[in-house]
Amino acid sequence: MRAGRWLIFATLAASLLAPMAGAAEFEEKRFYVTPFAGWTFFDSERKFITGADLPNDVYWGGRAGVRLTHSFWFDVAGGYTPVETCCDWVEWQHLSGNLMWSPATLNTINPFLSVGTGWSAYRHSSGPKEEFGTVEAAGGLRVRLSEAFGLRLEARNVLGVPKKNWSKAHTDDIIVGAGLTFAFGGGGKADEVIPVEVDSDGDGVMDPRDRCPNTPRGCSVDADGCPADSDHDGVCNGVDRCPNTLAGCQVDATGCPLDSDGDGVCDGLDQCPNTASGATVDRVGCVIPEEVPREIQERETELLDTGMLRISDINFAFDRSDILPASYHTLDVVGTVLTKWPGLRIAIGGHTDSRGSDAYNHALSHRRAGSVRAYVLSHFKQFTSDQLTSKGYGESDPIVPNDSEAHMAKNRRVEFKVLNREVLKRDK
Repeated sequence: MRAGRWLIFATLAASLLAPMAGAAEFEEKRFYVTPFAGWTFFDSERKFITGADLPNDVYWGGRAGVRLTHSFWFDVAGGYTPVETCCDWVEWQHLSGNLMWSPATLNTINPFLSVGTGWSAYRHSSGPKEEFGTVEAAGGLRVRLSEAFGLRLEARNVLGVPKKNWSKAHTDDIIVGAGLTFAFGGGGKADEVIPVEVDSDGDGVMDPRDRCPNTPRGCSVDADGCPADSDHDGVCNGVDRCPNTLAGCQVDATGCPLDSDGDGVCDGLDQCPNTASGATVDRVGCVIPEEVPREIQERETELLDTGMLRISDINFAFDRSDILPASYHTLDVVGTVLTKWPGLRIAIGGHTDSRGSDAYNHALSHRRAGSVRAYVLSHFKQFTSDQLTSKGYGESDPIVPNDSEAHMAKNRRVEFKVLNREVLKRDK
């Protein structure tokens, strides 16, 4: 191996073994330019037109770069070497783009390595111009003199790649030199300007964009890294095992409602928290007063005699299917009666008076019947969803003519019809 080639290996070794100490906490700029001068050691195959060996000579050039991350830069290198004899002159040129790694950017002495690709050319005083693609490798030291000025010491190998048989490339030229670096642009410490992207809480949103950095593991998050909580119970989606908790309920760590007295009304909504076991309670967890059992008895009689309960005093919000609070008690009585016969299958039918179009009344009654079904299922856990069905009949089945306000009030009703009346007969 010729002496010139030993120079680049010695420089590369020095760059790797250079001390990382001497940190002056320099501010790292974002861009740099470096006028560069040195010496070119030509490959032994480089010849004058006369056949004489091309002698080594002075190199003139420059380097420029932009910082990409804490340790990596995009680096442009270029330059030329003119060589003359009595009978011929040659000008060698090269230009390349490189990825440069410099891991200690805040220190006084910073080693670097780079690899890249580019172009080179040989121009003779006579004869054709020779052009090649190149593969370049370089190493050296960046020495900080101040935040804006420094020295660059470098050894670079330029391998010429022919247009044909590129796998046979073997002609390489070596540049050794130094330059004065001018740094500018950017600001702040390198590790502050371009932080390493990490995800401390493992929610899939990197820390610089995460507005909720301490999200519990398993939570579903939005684009800002903040947990989603569809039922607003304080337990995030993904961890919440009871995703449709009623507003106001107290929940455990998995988002499921707490019910200390086991009456079916969750803590937080239960206004009578120490109800005796087995007591019948209303929707706020309080024991139903004595006068209610008489009402229940009347409804039981109606159910046993007719196989259905017809309710005309369930009130809804105007033009909507939302049940008004004044009707909760009536529905609680109906639910209490129906749960006395386990296994009942019940069809809930919604009916309207004749005001409005038939299509409108049919759709409205269907939505309202569905709201009643949802209420009974949510407040009387003894029922399963397949035991209750709902359907809207609109104005198609009046029980009296719609010729007065009183009659129309009767036609605006909800009916609970038992589909398996044999259960009622057996338990009667």
